[in-house]
Amino acid sequence: MAEEIFEINEGEEKKSLNFVQQLVAEDLKAGKNGGRLNTRFPPEPNGYLHIGHAKAICMDFGVAEMFGGTCNLRFDDTNPIKEDVEYVESIKEDIKWLGYDWGDRLYYASDYFPKLYDLAVRMIKEGKAYVDDQTSEQIAAQKGTPTTPGTESPYRNRTPEENLDLFERMNAGEFDEGARVLRAKIDMASSNMHFRDPIMYRIIKHPHHRTGDKWKVYPMYDFAHGQSDYFEGVTHSICTLEFVPHRPLYEYFVKELADESYCPRQIEFNRLNLTYTLMSKRKLLQLVKEGLVAGWDDPRMPTICGLRRRGYTPESIKNFIDAIGYTKYEALNDISLLEHAVREDLNKRANRVSAVLDPVKVVITNFPEDKTEMVTIENNPEDPNGGTHEMPFTREIFIEREDFMENPPKKYFRMTPGKEVRLKAGYIVMCTGCKKDADGNIEEIYCEYDPETKSGMPGSMRKVKGTLHWVSAKYCKKATVRLYDRLFMVENPSAETEKDFRELLNPDSLKVTTALIEPYLAETAVAGNKYQFQRIGYFCVDKDSTADNLIFNKTIGLKDSWAKEKAK
Repeated sequence: MAEEIFEINEGEEKKSLNFVQQLVAEDLKAGKNGGRLNTRFPPEPNGYLHIGHAKAICMDFGVAEMFGGTCNLRFDDTNPIKEDVEYVESIKEDIKWLGYDWGDRLYYASDYFPKLYDLAVRMIKEGKAYVDDQTSEQIAAQKGTPTTPGTESPYRNRTPEENLDLFERMNAGEFDEGARVLRAKIDMASSNMHFRDPIMYRIIKHPHHRTGDKWKVYPMYDFAHGQSDYFEGVTHSICTLEFVPHRPLYEYFVKELADESYCPRQIEFNRLNLTYTLMSKRKLLQLVKEGLVAGWDDPRMPTICGLRRRGYTPESIKNFIDAIGYTKYEALNDISLLEHAVREDLNKRANRVSAVLDPVKVVITNFPEDKTEMVTIENNPEDPNGGTHEMPFTREIFIEREDFMENPPKKYFRMTPGKEVRLKAGYIVMCTGCKKDADGNIEEIYCEYDPETKSGMPGSMRKVKGTLHWVSAKYCKKATVRLYDRLFMVENPSAETEKDFRELLNPDSLKVTTALIEPYLAETAVAGNKYQFQRIGYFCVDKDSTADNLIFNKTIGLKDSWAKEKAK
């Protein structure tokens, strides 16, 4: 039933539901939880969110929007050692950038520390929990294996009074970290390893970013998560597939509080995995701390803030997530699908501009030296309201060095002696020769233009096979351009076990060059603005740009050159 698809009406459009949406629809139709729908997104504030979290955000907030429910933002702040307010604020910013809003439903697991502690005390008194003095290694060893039952802790049968005394002293700070834990007394022979007396609380003597030094014991995720859902009235706890074996324990703890009238339901979907990408926050943190990238928002990082800085749009990320869908099967998604979604979106919204990344000078010998002529550039042919802008045309211009070849192969339609090309939005020119330095490098190229071939002139409809972009040598401005490539050299760095993941980094993932740009681009460039550099790719103005130092980050090329290289 869960894998079936049915349709709902959205205006005149019919949209198929994924299996999670379908399960939610069925619960609402059945009147469960009084017909309420309340989801939650529960990030740990121990790092910046990445695109995998974006998939969860789109599900948690999206399904609530679809069915008229609500979605909470709750920070799972149960480990103060790794948490920071910086991460809290960045997570809020990322969610809002993606287009979602939690309204007045901002919560923290730490909001529930008193209630969770009281529940633990109650379970101790009822003989459902005990304090264990074993080390973490001893506890792991006595849990057994998936095929052999565990053995009971020698401290499992302490009296409730002794356990309560020890637990209160744990929280009072009498014992060292790791000296004692509180465990649930369930079943050491259970086929589900998570039921073999799981740890509920451990000692952490580190100030919490919200509660300070008030607590010395902190709840484990499996104990805190379901209870937090219950306290908030969450109806559907949607998470990723690694929590499938945790679900029975989630339900076990929740039922210490819930009854038949209301109980949260856990539903799992597949994680987002991308080729040439790592999704481990721990490893991403290592890259940042070791200076292997320029921070969490380095445009090579898969973090939401990194993708934002690179020029990705919320719409492109959502379109990509819609395209790959939600299933119950893990998959490795090709990053080219994400790049395609970005190209599709930026093609509709990015103005076309001229920028030359590897310039060589062209002198149009029959064009007057002191003349400046304006040509009209269409801002975006995909946008009927995009308008136009003017660009100066002069005797001396710059083109890309790779757009000229003295002795070209067949089907070379760029600039070469004796052949004509069109300068974008300008004239048709014919190359008459070039000048070289002592080493044979091209210094200048010489051309003659046909004055009848500008737009609106009698010869403007004359066809030539090649069209080149260019900038005026007199009026162009300089800008710094960062060219980004894949951060990792191998398709699935997570699967590589013989090498440290840092050895798999692509040494050519960032190249910095100075480009020459047209005046319109220099005048309109504001941090976050996105442009299509004609014939090159899509670029975004970096947040560190100034009027005196424009910086552009390459978002993506016009075509998937990576796939072409792989095919060779």
